[in-house]
Amino acid sequence: MAILDFINISTISAAVSIIGAAGVILLPKPIDKVIMFALLQGGFIGMIVAAKYLDVAMAAALFDPISTVILLIGIIKINDVRKKKLKAQEELNIA
Repeated sequence: MAILDFINISTISAAVSIIGAAGVILLPKPIDKVIMFALLQGGFIGMIVAAKYLDVAMAAALFDPISTVILLIGIIKINDVRKKKLKAQEELNIA
């Protein structure tokens, strides 16, 4: 049994998904998490294709960018709220 027998779309997709999930969990910066989330989505679509559910893969490929944009909007809003809260705390400390 050769090592190349393990290299197929399912194992590569599973590895990409695991790397993406680990990155989402372990990386502290929100933008890095978005990049790892995109990697996780790519592996997820690959696993769906490997299972031959092409209609589900097409729907996932359409909805994944939408969810990434929503996640980015949420990160921007959270950063704005944190900046306003920090500014308000600084004003209270000065006064």
